[in-house]
Amino acid sequence: MAQIEKLGVQTQIKSSGDKFYENLRSKAYLIPKICSEIVKDIQVLQGDWETMGSVRLWTYVAGNCEKIKETVEAVDDKTRSITFKMLEGEIVNYYKTYKPTLQVTTMGQVTLAKWTVEYEKNDEHIPPPHRYLELLHNLNKAIDAYLPTSKA
Repeated sequence: MAQIEKLGVQTQIKSSGDKFYENLRSKAYLIPKICSEIVKDIQVLQGDWETMGSVRLWTYVAGNCEKIKETVEAVDDKTRSITFKMLEGEIVNYYKTYKPTLQVTTMGQVTLAKWTVEYEKNDEHIPPPHRYLELLHNLNKAIDAYLPTSKA
């Protein structure tokens, strides 16, 4: 019987933690411009760019070009945390549950962008979602590289 498992990846960022968080919280429309080799397109299907419950369709590259429909399930601006829930797309062919959570933390001079993914495999032969964690790590690096030189 499958069970919920967790994996995570974190990236030390040089840009402002608040700007980094804001970019994923309410300015995701910039992401295809920031890292077009990773994220090809993002469209709002229902709601808007920042309201919890809004639905967006991402086209991204994680080995192959894939699409995913997701919703923002939880937001905590105080802790700079966002949880997404995957609704449709290639990833749900492998995982019954796939919920990535971003949390941006600052301790002294160090700011970390940490993704934690809760997932449940569709069957025991499915590998853990390492390629999706690599995509999130690369997304962190691309956004971090973009922000210091932008007004975003």
